[in-house]
Amino acid sequence: MASLIYIALPVLNEMERLPLLLKVILEQSVQDFRLVVCVNQPDNWWNDPAHLDVCEENKLTIRYLESLNDRRIAIIDRSSPGKGWPEKGHGIGVARKLLMDHISKIANENDIIISMDADTVFNKEYFASVAENLRLNPAASAIAIPYYHKLTYNNELDRAMLRYEIYMRAFAINMWRIHSPYSFSALGSAIALPVWAYRAVGGMTPKLSGEDFYFLQKIVKTGRLLHFNNEIVFPAARLSDRVFFGTGPALIKGMDGDWSSYPVYNYRLFDKIADTYKLFGPLYNKDIETPLDDFLMRRFKELPWKALRQNFKSQAHFIRACHEKIDGLRILQFLKESQLPGEEFSEISLSELLLLHKIQFPELISNLNTNIDFKQTPITELDHIRDVLFEIEMHYRKIHWNDFTGLTMMYN
Repeated sequence: MASLIYIALPVLNEMERLPLLLKVILEQSVQDFRLVVCVNQPDNWWNDPAHLDVCEENKLTIRYLESLNDRRIAIIDRSSPGKGWPEKGHGIGVARKLLMDHISKIANENDIIISMDADTVFNKEYFASVAENLRLNPAASAIAIPYYHKLTYNNELDRAMLRYEIYMRAFAINMWRIHSPYSFSALGSAIALPVWAYRAVGGMTPKLSGEDFYFLQKIVKTGRLLHFNNEIVFPAARLSDRVFFGTGPALIKGMDGDWSSYPVYNYRLFDKIADTYKLFGPLYNKDIETPLDDFLMRRFKELPWKALRQNFKSQAHFIRACHEKIDGLRILQFLKESQLPGEEFSEISLSELLLLHKIQFPELISNLNTNIDFKQTPITELDHIRDVLFEIEMHYRKIHWNDFTGLTMMYN
């Protein structure tokens, strides 16, 4: 029996983009799908003059979806008066969880959930590529779909978007380079998974934002994450303050000149993580000094190795427990605490990362200008650098860990 595709789409104030997305969906080569849309907002916005226009647009969105008269489209109304979110319990993460929980209740275990955002487009074979990918990889718990932001031809916005995507790709490449099990880029618009896997991990944890990161981290700890797909998604580069972090807020801060939350981390910091990984095996027998000791003492008030040795009686389970302890979130915290502030350090770090890959990718990097100034380097050159990083990242996505990462497959 063929898997049915369910699309989980949270929507808030999206009438400008929604018709284009619906057009792309309705042009897919696979037409046996169910689109579940959660139109959502806090309920108290109806009493707030500053948000009334959003409320009315959400109302218009529901009417538009109903007017399509397509039985494949289901609407979850969390925006009409009396149906919106409570004041302290809203956000795209809450909407995404509601959608996936709803689909999990009505779908068969081998059906597929595609997580989507209203500002994302893709080619007509996207649904088919996801279904075929999961058919060929039945053990996969999820796919972290490759992504690519298209230029808007607004110079200021494009410069910020390229700066942010360069940050994301440099981070991912460094994580792949050190063989971290947490080598993934988390975008809510670029995740697909079978229903059985969603149930197996206990669903998505509700977060006001960052739910995609925490969900993929959970997948890595409990299942198997696939990183390559023949078709990719194209999220929009746009300003948004609906979440606390992610593309929209990053672009807003970046256009104001604040990239402090998104530095290009120096590859030597990742080498410290890799050197610590290599010590997980010997640490099973005795305490050994690691490059992360100072960070771990600050974070946990004591080193974790003794307690892990007491709780895990085989070396394989101990190593897995070390990776669970020093997970993607801890790695990010270590990097944030270790990177010197200032864009000049990000520019140096990017140049050094590119030069580090010059021998491995001479055709991409030999003629590349690696003297980078994020404020002055022409957008065409920044776009070229982004494309080089995209090619390097796709190389890593294709070849490492037999296309999977996951602690279960690595250490059980």
